[in-house]
Amino acid sequence: MPATTRPAGRRAALTAGLALAAGLTLTACDSTTTATPDTATTATTATPDSTAPPCRTAALSWTLSLLDGDGVHGADGAERRGDRSGARLTAVNLGSGACLFAGYPGLALHNGKADGIEGTGAGRPAAVALPGHAAVTVDLRYTRRGTPGAGTWCVRQQEAVVTAPHDTHGTVVPVTDGHRKAAVLDACGETIAMAPPRRAGDGT
Repeated sequence: MPATTRPAGRRAALTAGLALAAGLTLTACDSTTTATPDTATTATTATPDSTAPPCRTAALSWTLSLLDGDGVHGADGAERRGDRSGARLTAVNLGSGACLFAGYPGLALHNGKADGIEGTGAGRPAAVALPGHAAVTVDLRYTRRGTPGAGTWCVRQQEAVVTAPHDTHGTVVPVTDGHRKAAVLDACGETIAMAPPRRAGDGT
């Protein structure tokens, strides 16, 4: 009996030791498995900009500036004319939180209720994420009055109505020159060509 009892006791002790080691190994594996999904979740978390709300017209500060010397007059009072006519529409996010500028803005110039001309862009531009106080710009190209082949459908205006993409409420923006002085946008045709919106430096 003693000879039979001792090996059994040793086997029981050995079995208990193996069970304890297996339990510790399983616990360590469980800890590693739990940490891995947490790391993956953190890596794939969406950035705040990608989930930002749409930019609204009233939450942006707008400017419409002529380029290439448009609207600039010399000492003799005559307007200096370049070969190309252009302007730049800029919108600055006035808030501290980000918003998405997703698409082309609305742009319209009218001579009262008569002739009018609107901005139009090609395709569907990528959405531009605007953190607080950041700016987006849209370059404009148009046919100026007096250009050969311009036609007679023309609008001469000191202001334009602009609207953020997918918004229905517009605002009036004065036209300025490169020095932020009042100017006139003199365009002919039915549309003003708009380049895709792009991020600019922080607004002031």
